[in-house]
Amino acid sequence: MSKNIVIIGGGIVGLSSAYFLQKAGHQITVIDKSDITSGASFVNAGYLTPSHIIPMASPGMITKGLKMMFDSASPFYMKPRWDVDFFKWSWYFKKSSTNTKVEKAIPVIKDINILSRDLFEDIKTSGDLGDFQLERKGLLMLYKTQASYEHEMEVAQKASFLGLEVNELDKSQLSKIEPNIMIDAKGAIHYECDGHTTPTEIMPKLLHYLRSIGVKILTNEEVIDLSLTNDKVDEIRTSKDTYKVDEVILAAGSWSGKIAKQLKIKLPLQAGKGYRINVERPLGITMPAILMESSMAVTPMKGFTRFAGTMEFSGINNYIRKERVEAIAAGAQKYYPELEITADEKSNAQAGLRPVTPDGLPYIGRSSKIHNLTFATGHAMMGWSLGPATGKLVSEIIDGKKTSMDISAFLPERSF
Repeated sequence: MSKNIVIIGGGIVGLSSAYFLQKAGHQITVIDKSDITSGASFVNAGYLTPSHIIPMASPGMITKGLKMMFDSASPFYMKPRWDVDFFKWSWYFKKSSTNTKVEKAIPVIKDINILSRDLFEDIKTSGDLGDFQLERKGLLMLYKTQASYEHEMEVAQKASFLGLEVNELDKSQLSKIEPNIMIDAKGAIHYECDGHTTPTEIMPKLLHYLRSIGVKILTNEEVIDLSLTNDKVDEIRTSKDTYKVDEVILAAGSWSGKIAKQLKIKLPLQAGKGYRINVERPLGITMPAILMESSMAVTPMKGFTRFAGTMEFSGINNYIRKERVEAIAAGAQKYYPELEITADEKSNAQAGLRPVTPDGLPYIGRSSKIHNLTFATGHAMMGWSLGPATGKLVSEIIDGKKTSMDISAFLPERSF
């Protein structure tokens, strides 16, 4: 039976949900407070990452954050501030950062990443969006020190055990796989299972396709209130209009917690700001790479090379810290000594807010309190990678079908 469904949020997760729900025969409206031309879905590294099996909430991360708290140029920055929600989230994060919880999360993260990677392939094969960059060259984890090598080898062994394709590359092999630019690294772990895309190419094409098949995309419209009747949302009031609904999908990224709070639902979530610099000139970089000691990503996208990174917890704001942009540029040059990112390129840096849960797992599933509310948020640094999988799972939840994978680990109102 066709339902009138409103999706709050027009990022990759919201639009992917619209894509699969429309194909299932529903009437879809997407509401976003922005014009859907910027934000985390546009400034990310574009990775499809089955290799990213370790959640951010892992042993030692809180200690690392505290050490870096007073260095606003550090890769992992927590701005000192009085914020009760942030204190609670930090406590839940600490409780989640155990070896036992990480080991439980690893296979779940792997499964949803592979599901999503395959769905990206399906979308491209369908021709719905036309042609777009989708490459499977893998991902290089470039390291300079023995400590980084040993750390990544532990991850690589886990990944290999789970059936992911992983190889080691020494300095000589590295120069053969990336011959057109000098790399200052001891070697790399090559996750052949990974892929990459250009988000700024896919997002407009996805928006265009959705509009062409009848999805209503309402931009620059903020959700103000959701009215309830018998534990169901029956109406959504925005800054411009009021809408009747059968089902609501909350996919508002870092703003999801604020909306959940209006509904008296506790959804621990913090905005983790990430930055990007685009270089629109030939650099000779053809392989996506994580620069381990610099904690940043490099992606050869369609028409430019993107340098992205950092995790900044400073609340919901769009303020760009110049010292963090400089840190990305300097971090890139440490690995590519012939590269110099210009002042103009740095001045055009952008940032996006990623919704981060305390345990590093997204919130995907129905609310236990509001019967027609489904959550699809909290993907942190894997939002781009997990967009299609989340959209597919959401459509299965709405239609009461068996989900493509076990989603019990993603329960929105789970305890921490």
